Amino acid sequence: MAHETDWAEATEQQILDAALKLAPAQGWTWPMARAAGKACGLTGPETELLIPHGPADLAALLSRRHDAQALARLAGTDPANLKIRARIRAAVEARLDAAAADEGAVRRWAGWLALPLHIPLALRLLWESADVLWRWAGDTATDENHYSKRAILSGILASALALRLASGKADAMAFVDGRIENVMAYEKWKAGLKGGDLLRDVAAALGKMRYG
Repeated sequence: MAHETDWAEATEQQILDAALKLAPAQGWTWPMARAAGKACGLTGPETELLIPHGPADLAALLSRRHDAQALARLAGTDPANLKIRARIRAAVEARLDAAAADEGAVRRWAGWLALPLHIPLALRLLWESADVLWRWAGDTATDENHYSKRAILSGILASALALRLASGKADAMAFVDGRIENVMAYEKWKAGLKGGDLLRDVAAALGKMRYG
C-alpha cells in the first residue's frame, strides 16, 4: 500500500511537470491535463484515476508545490531573528519567487482560478498558502487572530502575485511593503478596541467553532 501511495504521488508530480510545459500554450484545461498524462506514458483512464478533477487537481498540486518551494527558500532564514513585518515580507517574497519560476504556466493557472466557478478553490489554496507562511513566521494563534491574519495575508498574496505577473518583482514588493504597513496599523487599531467590532466578533465565533 505504501509503495502504491508513493508511486501515485510521484506520478502526480510527473504529470504536473508535464503540465507546466504544456499549459503556457494549451491553457489550464482538461485537454492539457490529459496531454500531460499522455506525456508521462499514461492512458486517459489512468490519468483520470490519478487526477480525477483534472485541472483542479493540478492547480492544487502546483500551489502546494510552490508552498513547499517557498519554505525551502526560507530554510536558511531564522524567523526568530526578524521582526514580524520582516518575517512576513520574507515569506511573501519567497512565495512569489517560487510562483515566478513557473511564470508561463502560472499565468494560465491564475486565469483559470479567477473564473467564477473556480473561486472557491482559489480561496482555499490562498488560505493554505497563507497558513503555511504564518506557521513559518511562528504564528501559533488559535483564537480569532488565526483567521484574521490568514484572511489578510491571503488578500496580500493574491494581489501581489497579480502585480508580479503584470509589472515585475519591484512593483509587487513595493505593494507588499505598503500592505504590511497597513496590517501593522490595523493590529494597533484592533488592540485599542474595547469590544463590539463586527469583524472581530465573527472571527472569534469561527475560532470558538474550531477550538471549542
